[in-house]
Amino acid sequence: MKKYNSILKYIFVIFAALVITGCVHDDKYNEPNLDGYQCADLTTTMTLTQLRAKYTTTSFTFPDNSTDIVEGYVSSTDETGNIYKTIYIQDKPENPTQGFVISVDAVSTYTNYPQGSKIYVKLAGLSLGTYGGVVQLGVKNGTETAATSVSRIPEKLVPSRIFRSCSVRANIIPKIMTSVQMVSANDQYIGCLIQMDNAEFDSRILCTNYAPNGVTVDRLIRDNSTATTRVVRNSGYASFANQTLPSGNGKFVGIYSKFNSTYQMYINKATDLEMTKFPRIDGIASNPCEYSDNGLTQKTVAEVKQLATSPLTLITGDFVLKAKVIANDKSANLFKYIYVEDATGGIRINIDKADMFNDPRFVVGKEVYVKLKNLYVGAVNGEVQLGVPFSGAVGRIAEADVYKYFFDSKKAITTVTATEKTITQFTMADVGRWVKIKDLQFIAGDLEKVYASGAVTNRTLEDCSGNKVLLRTSNFADFAGQVIESGKGDVYGILSIFNGTYQLWITDVLGADLDNPRCDGSVYTPLPVLYSDGFAAGGFSSDWTTANVLGAQVWSTSNQGNGTNYYAMMNGFASGNNANEDWLISKTVSLVGKTKAAVSFISDVRYAGNTLQVYATENYTGNPATTTWVALPAALDTNNAAFGDWVSSGNVDLSAFLGKNVRIAFKYTSTTSAAATWEIDDFKIKGQ
Repeated sequence: MKKYNSILKYIFVIFAALVITGCVHDDKYNEPNLDGYQCADLTTTMTLTQLRAKYTTTSFTFPDNSTDIVEGYVSSTDETGNIYKTIYIQDKPENPTQGFVISVDAVSTYTNYPQGSKIYVKLAGLSLGTYGGVVQLGVKNGTETAATSVSRIPEKLVPSRIFRSCSVRANIIPKIMTSVQMVSANDQYIGCLIQMDNAEFDSRILCTNYAPNGVTVDRLIRDNSTATTRVVRNSGYASFANQTLPSGNGKFVGIYSKFNSTYQMYINKATDLEMTKFPRIDGIASNPCEYSDNGLTQKTVAEVKQLATSPLTLITGDFVLKAKVIANDKSANLFKYIYVEDATGGIRINIDKADMFNDPRFVVGKEVYVKLKNLYVGAVNGEVQLGVPFSGAVGRIAEADVYKYFFDSKKAITTVTATEKTITQFTMADVGRWVKIKDLQFIAGDLEKVYASGAVTNRTLEDCSGNKVLLRTSNFADFAGQVIESGKGDVYGILSIFNGTYQLWITDVLGADLDNPRCDGSVYTPLPVLYSDGFAAGGFSSDWTTANVLGAQVWSTSNQGNGTNYYAMMNGFASGNNANEDWLISKTVSLVGKTKAAVSFISDVRYAGNTLQVYATENYTGNPATTTWVALPAALDTNNAAFGDWVSSGNVDLSAFLGKNVRIAFKYTSTTSAAATWEIDDFKIKGQ
């Protein structure tokens, strides 16, 4: 232990050293100024172990007139921002027997309670509860959602409840723990400063940062006591968040914690870690994050593509590709692959890793170095890609191998410049590039549709000469549910190809920001909905009529494979294919006084069989056979190999029924040879 006058002398020496050297590591900090803050040396009435025992199965609150006091030593510091609104303490500075968690609604607590401080806590009015299964000290203010939980101690209350000793500050000696010892039998150490020896971060996260900006992430770590990994939880707001994780083996020091059944640790300062030894437990013999050009021959994207002499061409040369990342998975429209580009072209690289946009190597605008030896290059459905073998084609590079091939160039992020093209100018040399196509609009049949629904979806863009290109969107894209814009504008995206068909992938909605009038000068205005039915509750309301002409099967509703969302469904298969003719007929909707009208819906088909037929009539007789029907040219799903790829009909024109009453009918037929399953949803009749 040290007296505070010794501490002040120590601070002075450190300050003088800093003046002489002129610079320090980002993670080194001056000692806080402790002058002027309330301190006290109190008499304790209970130990941390006795305090912990006060909690049983529900929260426990000390009376306002309680004289109970507990003491402990601060094991944590929020100086780097990695620990937030929490003070961790332990009962002894060395070889502790009990740790504890104090939840406070205050930041920068290190300025008043620096690591090693002996503190006294007056327990009057404070409460014990749990968060994530860990007992902590807080308050009850009535906003808690569970009987077992407590809230943070208000900042204004902290000085009257937590006191720093005026005379004692200790050096916290980490308790040695192994990964195999992180079990419930040792939960008394939660809140203590611990040390793992022979520790190393998982190979899947080597050469990445502690945490992405503003994002809290779990980084896996292990030692030589067990193959089981543990969690190091890092805040994206920590001062060291953008530093690269240590890639070697050695000493890890952090606060021991737990969330439910997951044991985790929090780093106080990155300088507490000494993990520089090689070889590692997993056999990595040297720092895998260090890059050198020695012995490598640089290849361009065009040259890499030329190496593809078969669907799976092994690259055996000591080559490196230096190219800029032009698209990643940030919007989730691309999944487990990135595109990179240099002056000669662009190429897709398949990587079995999620959230690559959070990896500093794969940020858009960053140049990445790719060691090519032992990777494979080849065409997948006509597009040349980089990766490793999978089912006879180029697949994804394993996450555990990413460090072997990809290196941060350490260069600044720069703007990605699009190559301007027209649809008629596309060539194979453009595949993989970030391109700009001016003055495009979605075709009329796609208007009012969302980018994707239920599955990867194709929409069609056209220029003012009628040339068309597909825009392909994943149903997992964060903009999938947004309605496409109805105007005209410039489109930015990746150009790819699938079996000879060019297609575009945008990475956000600004890639198709179409605000100008359409090619014909018009400004599209969506038609108001006159009637709609999404069959949401299941079953048909009185708005619908079913007519069974042939066969035992009939129209019904189902939510199979669609969660709580029901849809209309007809299937002529029951212990074999059956001959059927069944009609689903809507209620009458008036188009009197309307100058425009349309019907729209989405459809899904599975299995071989007859195409669903769509009709309209102005005078339903009650018998489909005696009614005069007009066939409607609705777009229907054509992929009978899978469920879930819903296709929009587009706005099917009802001009022939303006000024009249109209009904829409779906006619299903099947035979003893083929009986498809047809599904209908999101039915709408529109007009104005």
